[in-house]
Amino acid sequence: MALLTDTKARSVKPEGTPLAHGGVTGLVLHPSPSHKGHGKWVLRYVSPVSKKRRNAGLGSYPDISIAEAAQQARLMREQIAHGQDPLEIKANEATKPRMPLLKEAATTLHEELKPGWKNAKHAQQWINTLTEYAFPLIGTMPIDQIQPRHIADVLRPIWLDKAETAGRVKQRLHAVMAWGWAHSYCQSNPVDVVGHLLPLQPGKTVRTQHQPAMPWQDIPSFVAKQMHHPNDVTIAALQLLILTAARSGEVRGAMWSEFDMKAAIWTLPAERMKAKQAHRIPLCKQALRLLKKQHGQHKVLVFPSIRDQKELSDMTLTAFLRRVKACSDVAKRTATAHGFRSSFRDWCSEKGYARDLAERALAHTVQNQVEAAYHRTDLLEQRRPMMQAWADFVAPMKARQDPAT
Repeated sequence: MALLTDTKARSVKPEGTPLAHGGVTGLVLHPSPSHKGHGKWVLRYVSPVSKKRRNAGLGSYPDISIAEAAQQARLMREQIAHGQDPLEIKANEATKPRMPLLKEAATTLHEELKPGWKNAKHAQQWINTLTEYAFPLIGTMPIDQIQPRHIADVLRPIWLDKAETAGRVKQRLHAVMAWGWAHSYCQSNPVDVVGHLLPLQPGKTVRTQHQPAMPWQDIPSFVAKQMHHPNDVTIAALQLLILTAARSGEVRGAMWSEFDMKAAIWTLPAERMKAKQAHRIPLCKQALRLLKKQHGQHKVLVFPSIRDQKELSDMTLTAFLRRVKACSDVAKRTATAHGFRSSFRDWCSEKGYARDLAERALAHTVQNQVEAAYHRTDLLEQRRPMMQAWADFVAPMKARQDPAT
């Protein structure tokens, strides 16, 4: 059969006889019902899936030339030869969700994560770092097209000079790409291998260590020498933090409604806990005496800021520790407030306390699901003697007469 030519196609009359292409089986030009030299391309085939005859439209002539129609038809014939139905493939493509751009994916993920963040400032910083460093370079790229080299291009300018910031950007890009992978937008996470394209950051081993902690043996002398101002709200807050092994935010945001002075229990509600689970702390004698001296300063907060009667800022305890040059187990680093939890944990191990008691005192969640299923109690009363022994070690009552004694 002779191949269809433009001369013959342009001369086709309205509602005339369909013209076969002649080079691709089933490809036919159906004349327009009203215009000479116009028509619609149709590929006739038997579906390898349904075994039924089907007609696939390929567009209008002359908008779609003879060569273009033939190219499309040959591609469809290849699909048919491989057992696929071209019209079903086209329908599936049409129903696929649009591939999100990186900026869109990051914004969506940010909105999904925000309800789980307790700190609004952190939530804003999360998206701000991507807005500043990632979006200008790859924000308009579909996430399925982002390769490790693109991630490296984002990180390289700050990788050495702003290592901490680069680490945060990398972590957040990893989360965005993991979101894309989970939603089947991409088949891998390019951030996983980007390290092979970047130089080793100096001081990496120092930055990945735990927060600097004061050796537990040094805490009694530190308390005796540096924490002797009974009316200083910062010192009082730090004392309760040390005595209870609580987190900084838990202490700074402590409210009178959480304390049962008669039962000597501090109950932290789930919304104030990192693991979103309520936590009870047995109060030692030193903590009870400290709390009694705090009464009357504020109706709600235990440790109100003297300046504005609001919750102490997250830098208050850090600033104090830096000011007094609190020693730590990391060279040239000041001990952190959070580090006292590590000090307490080391003391528990040295004194032979059960791991379960120590971990519950720190409100650590049980990672093993099988083990967690058997944890029916918080062992409050079993923890009480341990917490009193810790308090007697760091702030012996007979040796001192300040808020921690």
